[in-house]
Amino acid sequence: MDKLISFLEQYPYVLGDGAMGTMLYAAGLVTGGSPEEWNASHPDMVRGIYRDYVAAGAQVLTANSFGGNRYRLAREGLQDRAREINLAAVRLAGEVAGAADHPVLVAGSMGPTGEIFAPLGKLDPHDAEAAYAEQAAVLAEGGADFILVETMSALEEVEAAVSGARSATELPIAVTMTFDTHFRTMMGVKPAQAVKALHAMGVRVIGANCGNGPGEIERVIGEMAAVRPDDVFLAAQPNAGLPKVDAASGQMRYDGTPEVMAAYAVKMRDMGVRYIGACCGSTPAHIRAMGEALQC
Repeated sequence: MDKLISFLEQYPYVLGDGAMGTMLYAAGLVTGGSPEEWNASHPDMVRGIYRDYVAAGAQVLTANSFGGNRYRLAREGLQDRAREINLAAVRLAGEVAGAADHPVLVAGSMGPTGEIFAPLGKLDPHDAEAAYAEQAAVLAEGGADFILVETMSALEEVEAAVSGARSATELPIAVTMTFDTHFRTMMGVKPAQAVKALHAMGVRVIGANCGNGPGEIERVIGEMAAVRPDDVFLAAQPNAGLPKVDAASGQMRYDGTPEVMAAYAVKMRDMGVRYIGACCGSTPAHIRAMGEALQC
C-alpha cells in the first residue's frame, strides 16, 4: 500500500511544514555550517522545531536530511557520518510525529548532490544513484513514511534519486523541482515537462518548492495542473517571498508574511493542489496562518 497516496486521499488537502534551515539559523547555526549535523549535536533544538510545526497544524514533518547525501556532507567533512546524521533526522521527526494529537507523516528529504552530472560535469549518474540509495536506505530504516526528493533542477538527477531510492526501499516517493529561472529550473526544465517526465518515472506526487515565492509558484502550478494526469497529486512548497535585509536589525528576512502565505495556500487549494506547505523563510507562524485560512 502507498501510505502517502492513502494519506492524501483521506483529506481535501494536506498541510505540510515550513523551513528547517531558517529556524536553525535563527537558533544559532552559522552560515556555511551543516544544518543536518545539528541532528546529532543539537537534537533538542531539531526536535523542538518539529514540535512547533506540529503544534501549528502540519500534517507532514520533513526530516532534516536535505543535504544528507555523501556529496553534500563531504563539503563539511561529514561524509563518514552520513548514516548517523540521516538516522537521527528521521528518528527525531518520528518521535514527534508519534506524539502528535493528529496524524503526521515523516518525509525523508533528499536534496541535490550539488554536483554537475557528466558529461558537463564530473559526477557519474551511477555514482549519484548509489549515493541516493545509501541515503534512502537509512531514511527508511529510521522510520520515514515516504521519500521526498526536493529542490531539483535536472531531470537526470531526479532520475538518479528516484532509481536509487527504489533500489533501496519500497517507500513511496514524492518529487518537487525548483522553477526559479524565468519559470524554468536552472537546467531549463519547464513545469509541464517536469510533470510528464516524472509521471513517466512512476512518480504520483509531483510539484514545486523553494524558488521566488508565492507569485512564481502560482504560474508554475497552473502549468502543471494543465497537464496533470488523473492519478497525480500536486504539491506546492514555495519560499516565503524573497530575502531582504531588515533595516533595523541588519538581518536577512523573507518578505512573505504569514498573511501572504495564507492567501497563497488558499489559491493552491482552489487550484487543486493537495499537498500545501512552505520552504525557505517560513516558520511555524506561517504554517499556522496557512492552516487557519485553509479551514475557512
